[in-house]
Amino acid sequence: MQSLLLKFCTAALVGSTAAAASVHADELHVMSSGGFTAAYKLLGPGYAASTGNTLDTALGPSMGKSPEAIPNRLARGEPADAVIMVGYALDDLIKEGKVIPGSRVELADSRIGMVVRDGAPKPDIGSAEALKETLLHARSIAYSDSASGVYIERELFRRLGIEDQVKSKAKMIPQIPVASVVASGDYEVGFQQVSELLPVKGATYVGKIPEELQSVTRFAAGVPAGAQHPKEAKALLDYLASPAVQREVTSTGLDSVTTH
Repeated sequence: MQSLLLKFCTAALVGSTAAAASVHADELHVMSSGGFTAAYKLLGPGYAASTGNTLDTALGPSMGKSPEAIPNRLARGEPADAVIMVGYALDDLIKEGKVIPGSRVELADSRIGMVVRDGAPKPDIGSAEALKETLLHARSIAYSDSASGVYIERELFRRLGIEDQVKSKAKMIPQIPVASVVASGDYEVGFQQVSELLPVKGATYVGKIPEELQSVTRFAAGVPAGAQHPKEAKALLDYLASPAVQREVTSTGLDSVTTH
């Protein structure tokens, strides 16, 4: 995944909003991983508008060897006031002393879904047996290089008893959205976290894989030990997890966390 910088600014907000904002507005440095990005893009401007602060955001995976991976960014000393990532990867950073204990906030759960190319028939994946038949008959299968793809490659195919049958036609897609290679016609079906499938044009969302076969990824957030604006960062994270914004969160394909 390539690094992508986003800016949420409030230059157009004047008058009463400006008067209510902090006299010394802060720029918060946020690192966010892919699965929560769509929700973050929806909600970030609301935080900026209500506080007068701006958000300087770097996107990257929660783990792995790429330079953009959040743990590697932190190891290089890149500034960060908040990190948004897969929950177990965040726990590792807490154990290593890189994220403040007790700052963890539960954000959302992410489930795996499937897409086909626009115009193609939507196959039945509503049961384990139906999903198995769809995969056996698919010409080609794509899945991500993130946690969901690792699960599909190492566990899902085996649990369905089709590991050997699909091995030659199933491929892990690095760096780019899986739905993009389905939209282009290079692969017939594709699997990734739903929130990462929905934004891609040219691909039709079929649905989530059956719950008994799911691998649910929890997204959480925390404040790094070296944060320059820890109080403001915690306010941002509490906002992203608040009941008031759950409609926006679920609109991106994520599921609300029922217990915090």
